Amino acid sequence: MARVKIDLPAAFSFAVSLPIRITDLNYGAHLGNDALLGLLHEARVQFLAHLDEPEFDPATKLGFIMADVAIEYKGEGFHGDVLTIEMATHDAHKYGFDIVYRVQNQANKPVALAKTGMLCFDYNTRKLRGLPAALAGRV
Repeated sequence: MARVKIDLPAAFSFAVSLPIRITDLNYGAHLGNDALLGLLHEARVQFLAHLDEPEFDPATKLGFIMADVAIEYKGEGFHGDVLTIEMATHDAHKYGFDIVYRVQNQANKPVALAKTGMLCFDYNTRKLRGLPAALAGRV
């Protein structure tokens, strides 16, 4: 099987800092893969809010749905580490875009690279919707 390879952009447009909690550790005493995905989710919600686009709007029931995810692990994360998660959009298309993530610890050591494919979704009809024009200009 070919290894996952995440292509990084030249620059990232947004970053958040999130601590690794004790509940984020697995039996190896380092950041678990499931916990990393949860941290990426939190970072993505903050990134979308920065773009004035909620991941899900309960009033309209419009939002996004994650179509795929790829993670390339680069190093370990430990309890007490504060991760910087940098994000940028990539590959915008008719129905959505990708978000690319670079995750580093407080010593700037790489922890992971990731990509999530985000699709615009109408939870009323349970169908894809087009990428709004206002958002298309920002991604």
